Amino acid sequence: MIESQEILQDLKKALLAKLKEALISVIPVIVLVFALSITPWVDITAKELWIFLVSAFFLIFGIGLFNVGADMAMTPMGQYIGEGLTKSKKLGILLGVSFVMGLLITIAEPDLAVLAGQVSAVMNGTTLIWTVGVGVGLMLLLGVIKIIFHNQLTSILLFGYMLLFCFAALLIERGNGALLGLSFDSGGVTTGPITVPFIMALGVGIALTVGGRNASENSFGLIALCSLGPIIAVLALSLLSKGNLQFSVPDYSMEKVLEDGLKEHLLLTMWDVGKSLVLIVGSFFILQFTVLNLPITKIGQILFGIIYTFVGLVLFLAAVEMSFMPIGFKIGLQLSQHHAGLLIGFAFIIGMVVVMAEPAVHVLNSQVNDITGGEVTKLQMMLALSLGVGISIGLSTLRVYYGFSVLYYLVPGYLLSLGLSFFVPKLYTAIAFDSGGVASGPLTSSFILPMVVGACVTMQGTGNVLDFAFGVVAMVAMTPLITIQTLGFRAVVAANQRKKVAMRRIKAAADDQIIYFE
Repeated sequence: MIESQEILQDLKKALLAKLKEALISVIPVIVLVFALSITPWVDITAKELWIFLVSAFFLIFGIGLFNVGADMAMTPMGQYIGEGLTKSKKLGILLGVSFVMGLLITIAEPDLAVLAGQVSAVMNGTTLIWTVGVGVGLMLLLGVIKIIFHNQLTSILLFGYMLLFCFAALLIERGNGALLGLSFDSGGVTTGPITVPFIMALGVGIALTVGGRNASENSFGLIALCSLGPIIAVLALSLLSKGNLQFSVPDYSMEKVLEDGLKEHLLLTMWDVGKSLVLIVGSFFILQFTVLNLPITKIGQILFGIIYTFVGLVLFLAAVEMSFMPIGFKIGLQLSQHHAGLLIGFAFIIGMVVVMAEPAVHVLNSQVNDITGGEVTKLQMMLALSLGVGISIGLSTLRVYYGFSVLYYLVPGYLLSLGLSFFVPKLYTAIAFDSGGVASGPLTSSFILPMVVGACVTMQGTGNVLDFAFGVVAMVAMTPLITIQTLGFRAVVAANQRKKVAMRRIKAAADDQIIYFE
């Protein structure tokens, strides 16, 4: 009885801590939207503001509950599977399970469903989802091989991005360049709130079981590969696409959600989230009875964590789709009707604060802090991610204004990030490429993307949305690669400076001790 009370007390403390963290993350977004509503640039009605405020509270509770659930269920499940299958020493089973888990988790990822719904006019949503799922499954399989055989992440990424840009060049040559932005965005939305904690923990479980001198460093990189696979897969699919590429802007209005009914909207969200969790949990329990054989206490903790994860994700996604998507579209549509500098400045600021509200970001920051033993702190990670995402969204709105291809950003951006990987510690490279996939979460696809679509409708017209608005998720996924590796480069330079200072002091001390005889 006393033990149960202690567990409940610990759970209560953890939940309160996560809610406080979520509140601090979401408040800047609320303040920015309310501040913008009192300016003459954006007309947001009192009713819309009220619904937005209520949704924001649901968002806060959703993030808090999800983070507790991730700690109790998603992360342990991934780590137990990684450890258990690796200890079984059956490589074929480990690789097969990795592919299947990557496929199943991805096809049920809510972020991907949001993107597929917004582009259904140009590409079949089911085909897109399954294509992305296969891309993730194959790359997760490749990532597991990397961990087991201690292969270099940089070499795999170099080959992957070389293949990716070859496909992009072919796509442009065949006249389907409008699908470039969508293809790159597919990689960003794949690593969402369900996928990230599971895949990261899977990598940690395998790496720690395999061991080696750089086990901690080796555990990172799976998210990076799972973000790369879908881009290559969707580019390959786009090469075969011959359909109508006339994009029609979805109905982002808040009235549509209200007309459809809040109850129906909530039930649909529950179905989407429940479907994704059932696939993961079902696969886990099959492995539990065949390979893992975990004690009942751990299974009980995981089941409680799944409930928290389910409720948290339902609240989060319902809030985002009910008001954040319509508000984002309206802000982009109306703000772009005034001076372009206003839109770009707001995009930079909103990008810096939106990433703080992404659930998976907090999971990544905690795991990075633990794995590196505090060498990379949560604050350093959050500042680097916020700055990177802010710059990426600001540059995306600039691209919409001038109307040029996203490749003008992505090619030099990826060349720079891959070049930096040769000069910074491998740990920073792995963390950076994982961070890129994590930063582009549900709020990016459900708030930032509609905002940029709204701006594009005003600046470039509806017919050019596919060309110039899509690609913003890819930008959000790319810039953290540069900012976090720059953080690593700064650490290398600082370490070299400290070493030089220490050597000068040693030499100076040695000179003082020399005795001269006359």
